[in-house]
Amino acid sequence: MARVFSQMSTGLPELDKVFQGVRPGDNIVFQIDSVDDYVPFVHPFCHEAKEEKRELIYFRFADHPELLPKDVDAHTYHLEPNEGFENFISSIFDVIEKFGEGACYVFDCLSDLAADWYSDRMLGNFFMLTCPYLYDFETATYFALFRDHHMAVATNAIHNTAQVVVDVYKKNGDYYLHPLKVYKRHSPTMYMLHHWKNKSFTPVTESMVIAGIMTSVPQPWLDFTLQEYDTWTKTFYRAWEITSRDPEKKFENSAKAQNLKIQLLRMAFTRDERLNELAQKYLSLSNLVAIGKRMIGTGLIGGKSAGMLLARAILVHEDQSWEQILEAHDSFFIGSDVFYSYLIQNGCWWLRRKLIKGEIPLNSTENVRNKMLHGAFPEEVMSQFEEMLEYFGQSPIIVRSSSLLEDAYGNAFSGKYESVFCANQGTPKERMEAFMNAVRTVYASTLTYEALAYRAHRGLLESDEQMALLVQRVSGTKHDNLYFPELAGVGFSYNPYVWNREIDPGAGLLRLVFGLGTRAVDRCDDDYTRVVSLSAPTRRPVAELAEMGRYSQHRVDLLDLEQNAYISGNFKDIAGAALNIHLDLVATVDREVQQRARERNMKNVFPYILTFEKLLTHTPFVENMKSLLSTLQKAYEYPVDVEFTANFYDGNNFCINLLQCRPFQVKGEVAAVKAPENLKPEDIIIKTAGPIIGTSCAVEIDLLVYVVPEKYSGLPLSECYSVARLIGQINHLPHEDNKNPPTIALVGPGRWGTTTPALGVPVSFSEINSVKILCEVAKMHSGLIPDVSLGTHFFNDLVETDILYCAVHPDREDYIYSEEYLNSAPNALVKLIPEAEAVQEIIRVIDYRTVKNGKKLYLSANTVDQEGIFYLK
Repeated sequence: MARVFSQMSTGLPELDKVFQGVRPGDNIVFQIDSVDDYVPFVHPFCHEAKEEKRELIYFRFADHPELLPKDVDAHTYHLEPNEGFENFISSIFDVIEKFGEGACYVFDCLSDLAADWYSDRMLGNFFMLTCPYLYDFETATYFALFRDHHMAVATNAIHNTAQVVVDVYKKNGDYYLHPLKVYKRHSPTMYMLHHWKNKSFTPVTESMVIAGIMTSVPQPWLDFTLQEYDTWTKTFYRAWEITSRDPEKKFENSAKAQNLKIQLLRMAFTRDERLNELAQKYLSLSNLVAIGKRMIGTGLIGGKSAGMLLARAILVHEDQSWEQILEAHDSFFIGSDVFYSYLIQNGCWWLRRKLIKGEIPLNSTENVRNKMLHGAFPEEVMSQFEEMLEYFGQSPIIVRSSSLLEDAYGNAFSGKYESVFCANQGTPKERMEAFMNAVRTVYASTLTYEALAYRAHRGLLESDEQMALLVQRVSGTKHDNLYFPELAGVGFSYNPYVWNREIDPGAGLLRLVFGLGTRAVDRCDDDYTRVVSLSAPTRRPVAELAEMGRYSQHRVDLLDLEQNAYISGNFKDIAGAALNIHLDLVATVDREVQQRARERNMKNVFPYILTFEKLLTHTPFVENMKSLLSTLQKAYEYPVDVEFTANFYDGNNFCINLLQCRPFQVKGEVAAVKAPENLKPEDIIIKTAGPIIGTSCAVEIDLLVYVVPEKYSGLPLSECYSVARLIGQINHLPHEDNKNPPTIALVGPGRWGTTTPALGVPVSFSEINSVKILCEVAKMHSGLIPDVSLGTHFFNDLVETDILYCAVHPDREDYIYSEEYLNSAPNALVKLIPEAEAVQEIIRVIDYRTVKNGKKLYLSANTVDQEGIFYLK
């Protein structure tokens, strides 16, 4: 028969709303740091029992002061735990039977029982017997337990048996509640951190506030005393013993501590020698113990996690003020051994080995990837997943790749592996399933063709590549049902795009977006971002001079908590709906739009353009980012690139969340190449005044591959993809001299590497990774210009492979684009690929290697002066 609920109460109406009411039978456990934090909840509960004329029973057995308010009479029973478990529990059961259904109970803090019985296991046994008995009598009962004071055998028993479990935190005099379990109840905000103030319990929606509170409380996720004593646990336990007994870090430089540090670094942090040297210098033994406590499984934490942790440590080591500027991180690390175990247990290891050994073609990964997308996890890993998700509650999280080779010196792996956002809404079971699917997706991304081709191209196919994972709280704020940061971006300590002589490349460069940072790292078609030179933050690139509004960001990536999904929306719709965003810092009013609206009596016109102008000119943001990038570059002894977000508070104040840091694979030089003089006009094929990105050069071109804009733009969608595949085939044609491959230039309409064929040619990077020059021509349609895409994964691939990028605007002054020559020069396409005859009017290949006595093609590119000339000589 279904239980008929007669609502009870905590005595705090707003807390009742958080729990969706107190139901008869509820056993409510408060996890506390001090008994003083239990009392503010006990008193209202007792007053409510008195008001409702319910029997109130108080079990008194601990050494702490009495809990009941003086103006409330209760049936107080003094118990003696040291008389034995059986006598103790029998006395309690007798009382429960005496008062029957509907009574209210308050227990002293249960942690004293473990001390009296010398056993956490017996504490768990006590609760597993008492809690169901109280439930059967439809009581409402309060318990307290010291957080992080007991072994898992006790806490697991209590969590699994209680109906309600809530963490209580106190910071700066205010109380915060974090419900961990509320049996058979759910709401969109139930499992969020709540701030108790002025009788209200308000969900905390800012990531920087949540992380700041949660990281200020010890979280011993890895209980070294409970693990099996393998080498992994013994090593961490020895380090923990030293650090726990040495709060002032007097012994961290002892020989014993240093040997442990070296062992832990190679065991869990990195085996990259250069990163290891940095970690030796900037990470303490305490830092490494803290990492171990937030690890799921064993193995290495991978390149992305190592880079993020190292960068934060470097900044704080060099300047303590960064502790106030940086948003606290409370990330978790899924060790690389979990990935390896997953491969073996789900029958994927042998298939993966055959791929890497070349026994199966790299483009034949569907079978093994499908197995990886539907695999199972070991029970002990699932248990740790559950504990981690309980910690995050309903805060959005992101599961990020952090492979062993990723983000190291020489290999960025930009965008080669997946990262998956989890809006993290729904029931605990639903959130767990979504999280496991995210992990599977990242694991499966290790076997995409793009990832394998990248490794093969860089000679890493047989290197030890395992996938660790970085699980981060998504940085941002909840705005109604939408969640996003107001600022995100990427930063480079060295600026490879010097579009003006006033720009100092050594000062660095930023690419800024409003909303999630995906728009800063993914090439977003038909939209733009704000590119900022840190030496001249208000000076814009050429592409943005024509129409500031037209070439600004219009679309925003964010999480929709109601849909439980990652989505994109229009900036004007989001800014109009989110009343608490700092619009004055990120946007500028378009006075012309505002004036036209007034003249035409138009209502509800949104006149704002995303420029970030006030942020750049009226806050210390630019100086902070210059300092951040220069400090990291100095420590790394190498240019770096970072990913970050910023969240605002108290007006113009902000916290920067440093999400990622890695060596930037750029040639740190700005050389000027002198343009050839006295060229005949008919010998200039293409002339560009920028943008030009890359290393200045003067080269002879062997193959010019030209996609004819007028022909390409009229193709059906499927044929556009066929053109892209054919271009990949051309670029990877075998050649006689492997040491000196041909110099290839690609010239085509719109954006190379787009995902939308209407905007350019949808090649993957692996299809064009052998070219030397990539040229985009503004001839797709009137609303599209070539996009520099600074900071995107596509851009990083160009820089890492030393591909020169340039753009051509045929209708602008100072640009030349000789369509007559490009369309009339002999086409070698069919000679190179006989089966391509049907597309020879769309793709033209000019092969200068066959020219014996005639003119050949050269490129002179000067990135300092932003001048490039393709010319015949």
